[in-house]
Amino acid sequence: MPHLYGGIEAGGTKFVCAVGSGPAALLAETRFATTTPAETLAQAIAFFEAQQARFGPLAAVGIGSFGPVDPNPASPTFGCITTTPKPGWTQADIVGPVRRALGVPVGFDTDVNSAALGEGRWGAARGLDTFIYLTIGTGIGGGALVGGRPLHGLIHPEMGHMRLPHDWQDDPFPGACPYHGDCWEGLASGPALERRWGRPGADLPPEHPAWALEALYLAHGLANLICAFSPQRLVLGGGVMSQPRLIPRVRAEVPRLLNGYVQSPALQDEIDTYIVPPGLGGQAGVLGALVLAEMAAAEGRRG
Repeated sequence: MPHLYGGIEAGGTKFVCAVGSGPAALLAETRFATTTPAETLAQAIAFFEAQQARFGPLAAVGIGSFGPVDPNPASPTFGCITTTPKPGWTQADIVGPVRRALGVPVGFDTDVNSAALGEGRWGAARGLDTFIYLTIGTGIGGGALVGGRPLHGLIHPEMGHMRLPHDWQDDPFPGACPYHGDCWEGLASGPALERRWGRPGADLPPEHPAWALEALYLAHGLANLICAFSPQRLVLGGGVMSQPRLIPRVRAEVPRLLNGYVQSPALQDEIDTYIVPPGLGGQAGVLGALVLAEMAAAEGRRG
Protein backbone atom coordinates (compact mmCIF):
# COMPACT_ATOMS: atom_id res chain seq x y z
CA MET A 1 0.00 0.00 0.00
CA PRO A 2 1.47 3.44 -0.90
CA HIS A 3 2.37 5.86 1.85
CA LEU A 4 -0.18 8.50 2.72
CA TYR A 5 1.02 12.10 2.73
CA GLY A 6 -0.39 15.44 3.75
CA GLY A 7 0.18 18.61 1.74
CA ILE A 8 -0.38 22.29 2.54
CA GLU A 9 -0.29 25.09 0.01
CA ALA A 10 0.03 28.02 2.42
CA GLY A 11 -1.04 31.13 0.55
CA GLY A 12 -1.42 34.66 1.78
CA THR A 13 -5.13 34.57 0.92
CA LYS A 14 -6.04 30.92 1.45
CA PHE A 15 -4.65 27.59 2.62
CA VAL A 16 -5.23 24.44 0.55
CA CYS A 17 -4.74 21.13 2.37
CA ALA A 18 -4.87 17.65 0.88
CA VAL A 19 -4.22 14.03 1.79
CA GLY A 20 -3.12 11.42 -0.70
CA SER A 21 -0.16 10.39 -2.80
CA GLY A 22 -0.76 12.15 -6.13
CA PRO A 23 -3.37 13.61 -8.48
CA ALA A 24 -4.96 10.23 -9.13
CA ALA A 25 -4.96 9.34 -5.43
CA LEU A 26 -6.24 12.41 -3.58
CA LEU A 27 -8.43 11.19 -0.74
CA ALA A 28 -9.47 14.54 0.72
CA GLU A 29 -8.96 18.26 0.11
CA THR A 30 -10.07 21.46 1.83
CA ARG A 31 -9.61 25.21 1.42
CA PHE A 32 -10.02 27.99 3.95
CA ALA A 33 -9.08 31.63 4.39
CA THR A 34 -5.70 32.63 5.76
CA THR A 35 -6.44 34.53 8.98
CA THR A 36 -4.06 34.53 11.96
CA PRO A 37 -1.22 31.97 12.16
CA ALA A 38 -2.71 30.27 15.23
CA GLU A 39 -6.23 30.01 13.80
CA THR A 40 -5.15 28.99 10.29
CA LEU A 41 -2.66 26.34 11.40
CA ALA A 42 -5.22 24.96 13.89
CA GLN A 43 -7.65 24.46 10.98
CA ALA A 44 -4.98 22.66 8.96
CA ILE A 45 -4.03 20.40 11.87
CA ALA A 46 -7.69 19.57 12.58
CA PHE A 47 -8.15 18.58 8.92
CA PHE A 48 -5.18 16.20 9.01
CA GLU A 49 -6.22 14.70 12.32
CA ALA A 50 -9.68 13.99 10.89
CA GLN A 51 -8.22 12.39 7.75
CA GLN A 52 -5.87 10.21 9.79
CA ALA A 53 -8.89 8.95 11.72
CA ARG A 54 -10.53 8.01 8.37
CA PHE A 55 -7.60 6.76 6.29
CA GLY A 56 -4.78 5.91 8.67
CA PRO A 57 -1.54 7.61 9.70
CA LEU A 58 0.34 10.07 7.55
CA ALA A 59 3.96 9.31 6.70
CA ALA A 60 4.83 13.03 6.48
CA VAL A 61 3.43 16.46 5.68
CA GLY A 62 4.79 18.91 3.11
CA ILE A 63 4.24 22.66 3.24
CA GLY A 64 4.76 25.09 0.36
CA SER A 65 4.41 28.58 1.80
CA PHE A 66 4.22 32.20 0.76
CA GLY A 67 7.28 34.01 1.94
CA PRO A 68 10.05 34.89 2.08
CA VAL A 69 10.73 31.83 4.24
CA ASP A 70 13.64 30.05 5.89
CA PRO A 71 13.98 26.62 4.18
CA ASN A 72 17.31 25.67 5.81
CA PRO A 73 16.79 22.73 8.24
CA ALA A 74 19.99 23.71 10.10
CA SER A 75 18.74 27.24 10.81
CA PRO A 76 17.09 28.18 14.13
CA THR A 77 14.29 29.83 12.14
CA PHE A 78 13.72 26.89 9.79
CA GLY A 79 10.07 26.61 8.86
CA CYS A 80 9.29 30.27 9.53
CA ILE A 81 8.02 33.03 7.30
CA THR A 82 10.62 35.74 7.71
CA THR A 83 9.46 39.06 6.23
CA THR A 84 6.03 39.59 4.73
CA PRO A 85 3.62 42.51 4.32
CA LYS A 86 0.79 40.24 5.57
CA PRO A 87 -0.09 41.48 9.08
CA GLY A 88 0.64 39.03 11.87
CA TRP A 89 2.70 36.59 9.80
CA THR A 90 6.20 38.05 10.11
CA GLN A 91 8.41 35.44 11.83
CA ALA A 92 5.45 33.04 12.02
CA ASP A 93 6.51 29.43 12.63
CA ILE A 94 4.70 27.23 10.10
CA VAL A 95 6.49 23.91 10.54
CA GLY A 96 6.74 23.70 14.34
CA PRO A 97 3.02 23.57 15.22
CA VAL A 98 2.29 21.00 12.50
CA ARG A 99 5.20 18.77 13.46
CA ARG A 100 4.38 18.89 17.17
CA ALA A 101 0.67 18.21 16.66
CA LEU A 102 0.99 15.36 14.15
CA GLY A 103 4.35 13.87 15.15
CA VAL A 104 5.54 13.32 11.58
CA PRO A 105 8.40 14.67 9.43
CA VAL A 106 7.53 17.97 7.75
CA GLY A 107 9.00 19.13 4.45
CA PHE A 108 9.06 22.87 3.89
CA ASP A 109 9.76 25.18 0.95
CA THR A 110 8.40 28.15 -0.94
CA ASP A 111 5.01 27.90 -2.62
CA VAL A 112 6.64 28.26 -6.05
CA ASN A 113 9.26 25.57 -5.39
CA SER A 114 6.41 23.35 -4.25
CA ALA A 115 4.47 24.05 -7.45
CA ALA A 116 7.60 23.32 -9.45
CA LEU A 117 7.90 19.93 -7.76
CA GLY A 118 4.29 19.16 -8.66
CA GLU A 119 4.74 20.21 -12.28
CA GLY A 120 7.94 18.17 -12.49
CA ARG A 121 6.34 15.01 -11.12
CA TRP A 122 2.96 15.10 -12.86
CA GLY A 123 2.57 18.24 -14.95
CA ALA A 124 4.03 20.38 -17.71
CA ALA A 125 7.68 19.66 -16.79
CA ARG A 126 7.33 15.92 -16.33
CA GLY A 127 10.54 14.11 -17.24
CA LEU A 128 12.75 17.21 -16.90
CA ASP A 129 15.22 17.85 -14.09
CA THR A 130 16.13 21.52 -14.64
CA PHE A 131 13.29 23.96 -15.21
CA ILE A 132 11.57 27.01 -13.74
CA TYR A 133 8.01 27.48 -12.60
CA LEU A 134 6.75 31.06 -12.36
CA THR A 135 3.57 32.49 -10.97
CA ILE A 136 2.51 35.91 -12.26
CA GLY A 137 -0.35 37.16 -10.14
CA THR A 138 -0.54 39.16 -6.93
CA GLY A 139 3.25 39.01 -7.04
CA ILE A 140 5.82 37.33 -9.25
CA GLY A 141 7.61 34.34 -7.82
CA GLY A 142 9.80 31.67 -9.33
CA GLY A 143 10.71 28.17 -8.27
CA ALA A 144 13.68 26.41 -9.87
CA LEU A 145 14.45 22.72 -9.97
CA VAL A 146 18.10 22.03 -10.74
CA GLY A 147 19.12 18.41 -11.08
CA GLY A 148 15.68 17.43 -9.83
CA ARG A 149 16.01 19.32 -6.52
CA PRO A 150 14.60 22.72 -5.50
CA LEU A 151 17.24 25.42 -5.72
CA HIS A 152 18.33 26.96 -2.42
CA GLY A 153 21.36 28.97 -1.45
CA LEU A 154 21.57 32.01 0.74
CA ILE A 155 17.81 31.57 1.20
CA HIS A 156 15.82 30.78 -1.94
CA PRO A 157 15.47 32.52 -5.32
CA GLU A 158 13.48 35.76 -5.42
CA MET A 159 13.10 35.94 -9.17
CA GLY A 160 10.28 38.48 -9.07
CA HIS A 161 12.63 41.15 -7.74
CA MET A 162 15.06 41.19 -10.65
CA ARG A 163 15.62 44.62 -12.15
CA LEU A 164 14.54 45.05 -15.77
CA PRO A 165 15.08 47.69 -18.47
CA HIS A 166 12.45 50.37 -17.84
CA ASP A 167 11.81 52.94 -20.54
CA TRP A 168 10.43 55.80 -18.48
CA GLN A 169 9.29 57.69 -21.57
CA ASP A 170 7.16 54.82 -22.88
CA ASP A 171 6.10 53.69 -19.40
CA PRO A 172 6.23 56.41 -16.72
CA PHE A 173 4.62 54.10 -14.14
CA PRO A 174 7.01 54.04 -11.13
CA GLY A 175 6.26 50.44 -10.17
CA ALA A 176 4.21 48.75 -7.47
CA CYS A 177 6.85 46.97 -5.35
CA PRO A 178 7.12 48.48 -1.85
CA TYR A 179 10.79 47.45 -1.67
CA HIS A 180 12.16 48.12 -5.16
CA GLY A 181 9.59 50.12 -7.11
CA ASP A 182 10.14 49.02 -10.70
CA CYS A 183 11.53 45.50 -10.28
CA TRP A 184 9.92 42.68 -12.32
CA GLU A 185 7.10 42.25 -9.80
CA GLY A 186 6.71 46.01 -9.52
CA LEU A 187 6.22 46.37 -13.28
CA ALA A 188 4.40 43.19 -14.32
CA SER A 189 2.39 41.74 -11.40
CA GLY A 190 -1.40 41.91 -11.19
CA PRO A 191 -1.36 44.92 -8.84
CA ALA A 192 1.06 46.69 -11.20
CA LEU A 193 -1.34 46.17 -14.10
CA GLU A 194 -4.24 47.54 -12.08
CA ARG A 195 -2.38 50.57 -10.74
CA ARG A 196 -0.89 51.47 -14.14
CA TRP A 197 -4.14 51.20 -16.11
CA GLY A 198 -6.76 51.90 -13.43
CA ARG A 199 -8.50 48.54 -13.92
CA PRO A 200 -7.70 44.93 -13.00
CA GLY A 201 -6.11 42.90 -15.79
CA ALA A 202 -9.23 40.74 -15.95
CA ASP A 203 -11.19 43.83 -17.07
CA LEU A 204 -8.77 44.82 -19.84
CA PRO A 205 -9.79 43.68 -23.35
CA PRO A 206 -7.37 41.54 -25.39
CA GLU A 207 -6.52 44.41 -27.75
CA HIS A 208 -5.62 46.81 -24.89
CA PRO A 209 -2.03 48.18 -25.07
CA ALA A 210 -1.47 46.81 -21.57
CA TRP A 211 -0.82 43.34 -22.96
CA ALA A 212 1.97 44.29 -25.36
CA LEU A 213 3.78 46.05 -22.51
CA GLU A 214 3.09 43.15 -20.14
CA ALA A 215 4.47 40.65 -22.65
CA LEU A 216 7.60 42.75 -23.07
CA TYR A 217 8.28 42.89 -19.32
CA LEU A 218 7.59 39.18 -18.90
CA ALA A 219 9.90 38.39 -21.81
CA HIS A 220 12.69 40.53 -20.35
CA GLY A 221 12.48 38.55 -17.12
CA LEU A 222 12.39 35.20 -18.91
CA ALA A 223 15.39 36.14 -21.06
CA ASN A 224 17.33 36.89 -17.87
CA LEU A 225 16.35 33.52 -16.40
CA ILE A 226 17.28 31.68 -19.60
CA CYS A 227 20.75 33.24 -19.56
CA ALA A 228 21.24 32.68 -15.82
CA PHE A 229 19.82 29.17 -15.33
CA SER A 230 19.54 27.61 -18.82
CA PRO A 231 16.25 25.89 -17.91
CA GLN A 232 14.91 23.07 -20.05
CA ARG A 233 11.42 24.59 -19.83
CA LEU A 234 9.61 27.63 -18.44
CA VAL A 235 6.16 27.04 -16.91
CA LEU A 236 4.07 30.21 -16.48
CA GLY A 237 1.14 30.18 -14.05
CA GLY A 238 -0.81 32.71 -12.03
CA GLY A 239 -3.87 34.83 -12.64
CA VAL A 240 -2.26 37.32 -15.02
CA MET A 241 -1.43 34.49 -17.44
CA SER A 242 -5.13 33.71 -17.88
CA GLN A 243 -5.26 36.40 -20.60
CA PRO A 244 -5.31 34.05 -23.61
CA ARG A 245 -3.27 36.22 -25.97
CA LEU A 246 -0.49 36.87 -23.48
CA ILE A 247 1.55 33.70 -23.72
CA PRO A 248 1.81 33.83 -27.57
CA ARG A 249 3.07 37.41 -27.27
CA VAL A 250 5.66 36.32 -24.69
CA ARG A 251 6.79 33.47 -26.93
CA ALA A 252 7.34 35.96 -29.74
CA GLU A 253 9.26 38.45 -27.59
CA VAL A 254 11.73 36.10 -25.88
CA PRO A 255 13.69 35.03 -29.01
CA ARG A 256 13.71 38.63 -30.20
CA LEU A 257 15.29 39.82 -26.96
CA LEU A 258 17.84 36.98 -26.91
CA ASN A 259 18.74 37.94 -30.50
CA GLY A 260 20.14 34.53 -31.44
CA TYR A 261 22.69 34.42 -28.62
CA VAL A 262 21.36 31.28 -26.90
CA GLN A 263 21.36 28.63 -29.61
CA SER A 264 18.77 25.91 -29.04
CA PRO A 265 15.85 24.55 -31.06
CA ALA A 266 13.72 25.16 -27.94
CA LEU A 267 14.01 28.90 -28.56
CA GLN A 268 13.25 28.76 -32.26
CA ASP A 269 11.13 25.96 -33.71
CA GLU A 270 9.99 24.54 -30.34
CA ILE A 271 9.10 27.72 -28.47
CA ASP A 272 5.46 26.61 -28.07
CA THR A 273 6.62 23.64 -25.98
CA TYR A 274 9.34 25.60 -24.17
CA ILE A 275 7.25 28.41 -22.64
CA VAL A 276 4.08 26.68 -21.45
CA PRO A 277 1.16 27.00 -19.01
CA PRO A 278 0.98 24.66 -15.99
CA GLY A 279 -0.22 21.15 -16.58
CA LEU A 280 -1.81 20.86 -13.12
CA GLY A 281 -3.68 24.16 -13.12
CA GLY A 282 -4.49 25.40 -9.64
CA GLN A 283 -3.46 22.11 -8.02
CA ALA A 284 0.27 22.42 -8.71
CA GLY A 285 1.06 23.87 -5.28
CA VAL A 286 -0.77 21.39 -3.09
CA LEU A 287 0.33 18.42 -5.20
CA GLY A 288 3.89 19.65 -4.97
CA ALA A 289 3.47 19.77 -1.20
CA LEU A 290 2.81 16.02 -1.33
CA VAL A 291 6.17 15.64 -3.08
CA LEU A 292 7.78 17.71 -0.29
CA ALA A 293 6.20 15.33 2.20
CA GLU A 294 7.54 12.31 0.32
CA MET A 295 11.02 13.87 0.35
CA ALA A 296 10.78 14.57 4.08
CA ALA A 297 9.70 10.98 4.78
CA ALA A 298 12.63 9.65 2.77
CA GLU A 299 15.05 11.92 4.67
CA GLY A 300 13.58 10.65 7.92
CA ARG A 301 14.13 7.03 6.88
CA ARG A 302 17.74 7.78 5.91
CA GLY A 303 18.30 9.70 9.14
